[in-house]
Amino acid sequence: MQPDLVERLTAIVGPSHVVRDPAELTSYQYDGSADRALPDAVVFPADAEQVRLIVEACREFECPFVARGAGTGLSGGALAEAGGVLIVTSRLRHILELDVANRLAVVEPGVVNAHVSEAAKPYGLHFVPDPSSQGACSIGGNVAENSGGLHCLAYGVTAHHVLGCEVVTPDGDLVWLGGKRYDEPGYDLLGVFVGSEGTLGIATKVAVKLTPLRRTRHTLLASFTTPDDASRAVSEIIASGVVPAALEMMDGLSVRTIEDFVHAGLPVQAGAVLLVDVEDLPIAAAQTAAHVRTVCERAGADEVRQARTEQEAHRLWLGRKSAFGAMGRLSASYYVADGVIPRTKLPQVLGEVARIGERYGLRIANVFHAGDGNLHPLIAFDDRTPGEYERTVAAAADILRACVRAGGSITGEHGVGVEKRDCMTLQFSPADLALMSRLKAAFNPDGLCNPGKIFPTSRRCGESARIASRGGIAPDTARAAGAAF
Repeated sequence: MQPDLVERLTAIVGPSHVVRDPAELTSYQYDGSADRALPDAVVFPADAEQVRLIVEACREFECPFVARGAGTGLSGGALAEAGGVLIVTSRLRHILELDVANRLAVVEPGVVNAHVSEAAKPYGLHFVPDPSSQGACSIGGNVAENSGGLHCLAYGVTAHHVLGCEVVTPDGDLVWLGGKRYDEPGYDLLGVFVGSEGTLGIATKVAVKLTPLRRTRHTLLASFTTPDDASRAVSEIIASGVVPAALEMMDGLSVRTIEDFVHAGLPVQAGAVLLVDVEDLPIAAAQTAAHVRTVCERAGADEVRQARTEQEAHRLWLGRKSAFGAMGRLSASYYVADGVIPRTKLPQVLGEVARIGERYGLRIANVFHAGDGNLHPLIAFDDRTPGEYERTVAAAADILRACVRAGGSITGEHGVGVEKRDCMTLQFSPADLALMSRLKAAFNPDGLCNPGKIFPTSRRCGESARIASRGGIAPDTARAAGAAF
């Protein structure tokens, strides 16, 4: 990295907020994915103006830059694969405004997801999107990935709860997309920005909607002998006209692993379980819970249990939210796949996932958002065994192929990033990708903002991109890939 750029960055944020030491930089080569890439420098801006000045400096020196929040992303989207400057938003962690009358809040991107709801709770409000990592993940990352969560089935993903974003564009301008109103004239640039995985700019403020806290909630746990039976119950619940607040599935392997980890009260003998939240006014909620029970029993449930207290419900959901952490008990490493399929194809695709695991000699646990068909196969592997990582990546690519063949998508909420960029061709034609690349170029013409993400860099899904992710790639190669798209 050019000394003059380092000097400029130091002048912007102060010497204590620039990291250049190689040993310290290694802490920023990871996110929650299996990929890794080492930045040349890490900076910690304190406000939007400092973010703008950093971007301006990087453009002047033609240096790549990447925004990073809490580092909990699961697709390598916040990795500095081309080197350059990693702009970490952890100092931008203030809730700037809590407008109870208009049910909105304005927050900085480094605010932890759960902290928004904690601040709004005394007023009977909360921020709906609830990724499993909500106790750690930050709002800026949620916006970048358009994150979902356990209750997105009924309430929608992050895009449905964002009114506006203050953004530093890749050109170094500071603009608002949307605002604090529910309708804005002109093109929906906010809709383009949310979910763009940091390739179209850096959010420095976010105006979010706040929603009244649940009125009455019933939590039900239904255990089944097989995942097929549980899958049929999912389709029948939705087909009957009921849309639960949450409808999650865990297969037998994940149930046993989770229960051993957190002792949530899950039935370890089950082949699969459904965890269902029903929310409504008291009488309607009770009636809907009874209906869900009947549907599950008709689909072959061995047991349907309703949480008797809020504490019991909390413990069950803690088990579900602890699923990824529990997988460390299965193996030294695990790989989280992320695809979407129609609900009616759950039995077919889960069967194919099992066969893929057998073909590659890998154990796969399934824990996922069953209500909207968002699969999260967790592939257990040992990174120390030669060739096992490569088999895992190939298995994950085969799972995505199965999702697309079933009429689904290669990602539901984790994003494309580095991990699935070479699988984009499974779902999109060259014309589709060319149109997306022209849109990206309109915001990011020199390709310096989060280069090498989303768009394919090779011809085969799940192959050559892994060479980059394991050992890093030459900055010139990565910049060329970013400029091409």
